[in-house]
Amino acid sequence: MAGEVKFGILSCANIARTLISAMKLLPEVKIHAIASRSLDKVQSFAAANDVPKETKLYGSYEELLDDDEVDALYVPLPTGLHVEWVLKAAAKKKHILIEKPPAHTVKELDVMLEALQKNGLQYMDGTMWMHHPRTHKMEAVLHDSSTIGRICEVHSTFNYSAEVAYRRKGGLSADVRGNPNLDGLGALGDIGWYCVRGILWAYDYEMPKSVTAHPGASYNEKGVIVSCGATFVWEDGRTATFTTSFNTGHVMKLLVVGVNGSLENDDFVLPARADRAGFKVVSNTSWKDVLGGWNRTEDVQEVTLEIPQEAHMVREFARLVASIRDGSGAVEPRWAEISRKTQVLLDAVKESIENGLKTIDV
Repeated sequence: MAGEVKFGILSCANIARTLISAMKLLPEVKIHAIASRSLDKVQSFAAANDVPKETKLYGSYEELLDDDEVDALYVPLPTGLHVEWVLKAAAKKKHILIEKPPAHTVKELDVMLEALQKNGLQYMDGTMWMHHPRTHKMEAVLHDSSTIGRICEVHSTFNYSAEVAYRRKGGLSADVRGNPNLDGLGALGDIGWYCVRGILWAYDYEMPKSVTAHPGASYNEKGVIVSCGATFVWEDGRTATFTTSFNTGHVMKLLVVGVNGSLENDDFVLPARADRAGFKVVSNTSWKDVLGGWNRTEDVQEVTLEIPQEAHMVREFARLVASIRDGSGAVEPRWAEISRKTQVLLDAVKESIENGLKTIDV
């Protein structure tokens, strides 16, 4: 197909399976090549995941980067390897769709973004829920001042049991998320990233003035964060909080509170169903009387999907890449800017935790 975007996948990590399934749904995308650190591993991965037979399989990352037909890379490598391979990819003129968190610090992220900008390359992180049609519908509610009104508070939570999720590997300590050299931000980076992004999204990416971590952050035996939380405060008194943990059952909530009502979402990152997803808007609230309960209007809104949110994300990224390649468009800086703001706030949370819950000015 003349207009298709040819993707290379840099790693055979388990997370790559989801994106491969999404890519196969899109006629404008071709899975051109997959690389691993050995040919045997990538061949086994391709066989187990119904990878198209015409896909090239490389036994090293360097071989994939040397493939001039590759337009863009999906990079699901551990965070600790991102800087090295993104810089090498930028030198080879490959656009980057990267798993979150993109870096251990904003300083690392800036190195990557500078290299991509210098080479005229598109960047996007893998925060897939932002591309879900439900998210666009929620945005319309937040931007309608007559519904929930001026936003005053945002609260987000994302927890799951890492010991259960990675039991076959030997628990969290055997997974990259529990290794300080590979994914050193632990729960803060893996799932706290989504919570912080949800807060920024609700406040239209306006940065808070300060960040203060909550008491009780916990670590695994290797020194990686397994649970934490923080409060954000804006100049005008608006606030937000988040909590995240590897130690509980699944919780995935986003609550946006305005002067007239609220928006509530119980599965904002990964919808419970692939074909449809909803959220609730509560408005027109008032007391019936002192002891008689309260009145409210509940509007449950829902969207249906023909393709999953991951495919929507890949489609948007591929559209941007194709427009740059074909000369009809330019790099969209919004995605790098949003990613950097998220990373700045993660840095501030970690700094606050490590400095006795000190309030950090942003």
